[in-house]
Amino acid sequence: MTRIETKLRTAVAARPQDRFDRLDALRAVAVVWMVVFHFCFDLNHFRLMTPPQRFLSDPFWTMQRTAIVSLFMVCAGLSQAVALSAGLGWSRFWRRWGQVAGCAVLVSAGSAFMFPESWISFGVLHGLAVMLLLLRVLVPPLLRRWAGGSWQMQALLWGTGALALMAPRFAASEVFNGRWGNWTGLVTRLPFTQDYVPVLPWLAPVLWGLALGLWLLAHRRSWLTAPVPWARLGQRLAVVGRWSLSIYMVHQPLLIGALTVWVQLRG
Repeated sequence: MTRIETKLRTAVAARPQDRFDRLDALRAVAVVWMVVFHFCFDLNHFRLMTPPQRFLSDPFWTMQRTAIVSLFMVCAGLSQAVALSAGLGWSRFWRRWGQVAGCAVLVSAGSAFMFPESWISFGVLHGLAVMLLLLRVLVPPLLRRWAGGSWQMQALLWGTGALALMAPRFAASEVFNGRWGNWTGLVTRLPFTQDYVPVLPWLAPVLWGLALGLWLLAHRRSWLTAPVPWARLGQRLAVVGRWSLSIYMVHQPLLIGALTVWVQLRG
């Protein structure tokens, strides 16, 4: 075990009370925002919004989607910073990764039933599954060389994130336009699908969240571990954030089911 790993594990062991409620609360903000956004989308799908909205082209809606996904990805990076700093083993990683990947398969199956012409082959959970695996394989060797809060590690993560953000503009090719290649994000034509979150450029906010998390854990740990502001509301948000994957999976079936019943009752 390297000296850096020893320090990280000692620091974590010395703070068993750390729950990172602030991180959970931040993730909950993304969850609540997502549920509200999808509820509006479903209302529009059932023609219950007047006037009808253009979710795929109106900047008011497209910018919200980008912000929601970006916040989810930043939170994923922050969570990985906590996991890597705590020295969590591969068994726990595979257990969580299996949940994400399994839910991604269910999302594809459910969307194929609802939207056979535009089913989700690579959405948020698909992208997260690939990106989490990349971080787990590539980042630990770097942490054995540089501390997470060091300028070298920070420069590498922020710089790589910037490259990931710009890659689709400079490395796009028609070769990647099919379903078996569009997961890269290096497409010249966006696929017709209900959700599309490719590795590039969305790896960028994950890397930036990871960089921010590592820096905070090294220099401002209390910003993540201090009590959540606004007492009861903050604590409730933290609970919601800890169940984010479950809420992600059940909220749309519940919303669509409820609206279907409502439409039927209205005749």
